[in-house]
Amino acid sequence: MTPERWKLVEGVFQSALDKLPEERAAFLEEACAGDALLRVQVEALLASYDQAGSFIEAPAFSPNATSANLAGSSNANNGGMLGRRLGAYKVVREIGRGGMGAVYLASRADEAYQKYVAIKLVKRGMDTDFILRRFRHERQILASFDHPNIARLFDGGTTEDGLPYFVMEYIEGQPVHEYCDAHKLSTAERLRLFRQVCSAVQYAHQNLVIHRDNKPGNSLVTASGTPKLLDFGIAKILNPDLAAETLEPTSVAHRLM
Repeated sequence: MTPERWKLVEGVFQSALDKLPEERAAFLEEACAGDALLRVQVEALLASYDQAGSFIEAPAFSPNATSANLAGSSNANNGGMLGRRLGAYKVVREIGRGGMGAVYLASRADEAYQKYVAIKLVKRGMDTDFILRRFRHERQILASFDHPNIARLFDGGTTEDGLPYFVMEYIEGQPVHEYCDAHKLSTAERLRLFRQVCSAVQYAHQNLVIHRDNKPGNSLVTASGTPKLLDFGIAKILNPDLAAETLEPTSVAHRLM
């Protein structure tokens, strides 16, 4: 597949992701305009995307965690990560897992000061070009953002066995709709909270990034009442400087198709 052809396939694929599942067939019929091979290629990408699912299916940031019980918590599904060092941090426990990877709670390994972070890691077996590309996109997006209502990126790197990870702000909070109900917020209070979420989305748009997965579970509200927008894993990047890739498009297409 030539780079020009891959650009066409990816363009139709990205546009299809913006459609509701029930709208995609009609969209592809029009967008592919009789190019049967193009439709097959795009549908293959969509199938791979649907199979991969969300990066994290379980909550990545525990709403019930407290600073008193973080270090003492354990999880039977740590997958050998408990106590492992990633950069300046040591894994404490697993706090979320999905089809493509896991998120771990970690603390400073040198104990120079106390700090908890969330580390997002691609799991072995899902480190295909397509998944790694999405993962690196998200890492680059977060690295370029600086907004009080978007979870911050602190660091990133690669494990000894070649799996990329990034270290981000650990958010103790509730999904925005649960927070509103739990605190019995008035309509005016809910709207003030929603405006902050909108501010984060607007900031992303101003930086030519479309979140594309903006749902209550991806906006957590901290105990202080500050909403934080999370999970840019399937975001669409319109900024060519952010979208620059080191992966060959033919390699991506070959692995997926």
